[in-house]
Amino acid sequence: MTLILLYLVVLVLVGIVLFAVGSVLFGRGESLPPLPRGTTATVLPASGVTGADVDAVKLTQTFRGYKTSEVDWVLDRLGAELDLVRGELAAVRAAYGIAEEPESAEHEAAHARAEES
Repeated sequence: MTLILLYLVVLVLVGIVLFAVGSVLFGRGESLPPLPRGTTATVLPASGVTGADVDAVKLTQTFRGYKTSEVDWVLDRLGAELDLVRGELAAVRAAYGIAEEPESAEHEAAHARAEES
């Protein structure tokens, strides 16, 4: 019985040593370091948000988070509403001969280039 226990202890010690050596040699195996506390990967432009911007939003999942299907539904509705309002605004500006805001035009051009790549 003691011989089996001795083999088991040696086996566990060898496993621990191999794990430690492998961890030191090969590292954590992650290509990017974790984000610092208090930061998020979720981004939206400061102005000129479009439906495509809302579609591109990535939300962090948590243990006590929101139901994914509900969040997706809300984001789809929000994106559609933003596109509708921007279309109506463009139509009103065209009807009254008001030039489009330069910042909005730059955002649209940058967004179109991002979608192409």
